[in-house]
Amino acid sequence: MPKFIEMPKLSDTMTEGTLAKWTVKEGDKVSVGKAIADIETDKATMEYASPFEGVLHKFIAMPGGKVPLGAPLAVILEEDEAAPANLDELIAKAQAAAAPAPAAEKKPADAATKTASAGPRLPQAPQHRSRAAAGNSNIRVKASPLAKKIAAERGVDLAALVGSGPGGRIVRFDVENAPAGGAGGRVAATPAIRPTYGPEDERVVTSSMRNIIAERLLASKTQIPHFYLQMEVDAGPLMEFRAHLNASAEKNGGNKYTVNDFILKSVIRAAQAQPAINAAWDGDAIVKFKSVGLSVAIAIDDGLVTPVIKQAETKTLLEISQSVKDLAGKAKNKKLSPDDFAGGTITVSNLGAYGIDQFAAIINPPQAAIVAIGSIRSAPVVNDKGQIVVGQRMWVGLSGDHRVVDGAVAATFLAEMRKLLENPALMLV
Repeated sequence: MPKFIEMPKLSDTMTEGTLAKWTVKEGDKVSVGKAIADIETDKATMEYASPFEGVLHKFIAMPGGKVPLGAPLAVILEEDEAAPANLDELIAKAQAAAAPAPAAEKKPADAATKTASAGPRLPQAPQHRSRAAAGNSNIRVKASPLAKKIAAERGVDLAALVGSGPGGRIVRFDVENAPAGGAGGRVAATPAIRPTYGPEDERVVTSSMRNIIAERLLASKTQIPHFYLQMEVDAGPLMEFRAHLNASAEKNGGNKYTVNDFILKSVIRAAQAQPAINAAWDGDAIVKFKSVGLSVAIAIDDGLVTPVIKQAETKTLLEISQSVKDLAGKAKNKKLSPDDFAGGTITVSNLGAYGIDQFAAIINPPQAAIVAIGSIRSAPVVNDKGQIVVGQRMWVGLSGDHRVVDGAVAATFLAEMRKLLENPALMLV
C-alpha cells in the first residue's frame, strides 16, 4: 500500500509550505529520519526527514511550489512493491482532503472554542466601517494562507473584505479586524501604497517567510501601542572585563565571549528583577510568564529569525554563549527546528555590529517588549573629577507594549540592565 509524505506543520502559524528542494531522487531508498527535502516555512527553511522507510516512488510536489498543510509531497512504496493502478486517483483524493475547507462549512462554535483555548494572541483593533453593499458571492479574492485559515476559524467571508496587503491581498490584519461573517458588505482597509517602477527595475516575488514577517510587523505596528525608551551605558567596564575573561580563555582553550553574550545575560537578569516586563497582552488579561524565553534576533539571507533560549534564567553566561553560537549556526545552515522558535517571552535585537548607534525596534508579538542594542563608540565624557576624557558608550533602547508595560516599569528594567553592564562581574554570581 503506498504511503504519502505530506507537508508537515513545522511552525505554529504555518498553513502552507514551499518545497525549496528535494535532496533525494525518485527511486532512492529512504529510511525513517533521513533528510529528503528542504521546506520553507513562514519562519525559516528547514530540513524535512522522511517519516517512512521504503523507496521514493514519485514526486508529487516540485521545488518552488507552495503546498497546503497535510497535502501529499511524494509517494513511498515498500521495497519491491508495485505501484497500484489507481495511484493517480489516490493522489487526487489526498490532495482534495488537504484542501482548506470553505469558511461557510466552519461552525461558529468551533471558532469560539479555538479562540478560548488559544494562548496569547495579537489584539483586535476596532472594526472597519462598511463602504459598499453586499453581494459578493462571486468575487474571487486574493488572500494569504494565514488570512484564509483565520477566516475559516472565525467564519469571516473573505469576499466581503478589501485587503491592505500588496495588490489588495487580504492579510491577517484585515481578517482579525472584520466582523464575523463579513456582514455588512465590503469592509475597507487602508489602501496599499504601490510603487511605480520601470522596465529596468526588478520585482522580486517574496517568500512565504517574508510575507509572514510583513504581516506580523504590520499587525504589531498597527495593533500594539508602542512606546520607546533610550538609555546610555558606560561600556568601558564591560569591554575591560570581557578582554580579561577572553585572555584567560585563550590561554586555557576556553570559550570566547562576545559583547552580545553579556547583553543577553543582562536582559535575563533584568527581566527577573522586573518580571512585569516578561509578559504579554491576552485580550482582556495580561499573561505573566514564569520563565524567561529569550528570543534572539538573527539575520539570515531572507529576513530575520528569532530562535529562543528556553528557561534562560537557569543558564550561566557560558551556557548562554554556547546556546547563541549553536542557534546562529543552525540558522545559517537552515537547521532550525519548530521547537527552536517556541516559548519566546522577550526579544533582543542587536545592530551594533552593523555600526548602528541607536534605533527603535518593532515588538515581536505577542511579546510585550523588545530590547534594541546599538554599537559601542568612543566618546568624550566627563569623569568623576569633572575632567573630559575618552570613554566608551553604548545606547540601549526598549520598545514596550503600553497595555502591558508602564513607562516606569520599562525605565526600571533598563536601569537594572545598565547596572549589570557597568558592573559585569555581577552577572557571574
